Amino acid sequence: MVTRFFPLAVSAAAALLVAVPVAAQTLAPREVPAKTLPVPTTVSPQMQAIIAQPLRTNWDKPPTTPDGWRELSESNVTTVAPQIPAMAERMRVSIEPSMLDGVRIYTITPADMPPQNRNRLAVHVHGGCYVLNPREAALPEAIFLAGFARMKVIAVDYRMPPEAYFPAALDDAVTVYKAAIKMVPPANIAVFGSSAGGALTLEMMLRAKQEGLPMPGAIAPGTPMSDVTKQGDSFQTNAMVDNVLVSPDGFCDAATRFYANGHDLKDPFLSPVYGDVRGFPPTILTTGTRDLLLSNTVRMHRALRQAGTEAVLQVFEGQSHAQFYRDDRIPEVKEAFDEIGLFFNRHLGQ
Repeated sequence: MVTRFFPLAVSAAAALLVAVPVAAQTLAPREVPAKTLPVPTTVSPQMQAIIAQPLRTNWDKPPTTPDGWRELSESNVTTVAPQIPAMAERMRVSIEPSMLDGVRIYTITPADMPPQNRNRLAVHVHGGCYVLNPREAALPEAIFLAGFARMKVIAVDYRMPPEAYFPAALDDAVTVYKAAIKMVPPANIAVFGSSAGGALTLEMMLRAKQEGLPMPGAIAPGTPMSDVTKQGDSFQTNAMVDNVLVSPDGFCDAATRFYANGHDLKDPFLSPVYGDVRGFPPTILTTGTRDLLLSNTVRMHRALRQAGTEAVLQVFEGQSHAQFYRDDRIPEVKEAFDEIGLFFNRHLGQ
């Protein structure tokens, strides 16, 4: 008698994987047909209106001169500054500009601060691709944290091109951090910011390690520009989908190169995902499903987890770059800052 053995049936896909050694596989790009993306109905009506907005004007026409960048930056102030008084009133915070060890700052203080926050402090570094949002334009995100989390915030109005180039923004932020750790215990301090501010938050931790400074109690880098060499899947999948940054080759790339002033973009003080993040404090990162920097944020989260750091990743439905701090009257904005506030409350000392 002859005994025959019949292999179990496998799917065509599984058979292909079994038959072709990994080394022999062709890494062909995925062809994606053109398609129309509807505005998701799974977010608030207010966020739907933000998602439905067209692509940012002149995303592919960045300034080409120092004066051009200065003019663009000043136009942001002209747009944002008139909104700040009403925003501060809604958030019930006061704002005081001053200098701290030679750096321009704003101190934002909530009218009602709970007892556990009275000996706590948050240091904020603003976004804007390292060249935008000076003075009052730097304040919305800081105001939201101060108002929703009811914590005192020092917002760093760091130097930017063409006033000063890399690493001036980082130098100013670290100067303020050094002053902050003399005001309250480092364990009672949080550091946060989004976009370039998210990268600066991470770069500050790398600099703190380099200089032997104590780490803060927690950090919150939002959609950080953690790899400005444009590596990461969402630089492709969310190109022309993100209505803020729009393209990996748009204005933000040009702005970062202007700030870097010829410096190696893979330097961890520009692309912190390449840095040694062991020993970083507990971290909460925020992004959205349409964010061009979704992969920057995800890769940073994985790097922190691989280094043994407690790290939380919150991803919001439908949002493009940094839209979680677009307007305090949007429900998702309150939700994002409530989460950050709760995270800080769990990890900061009193």
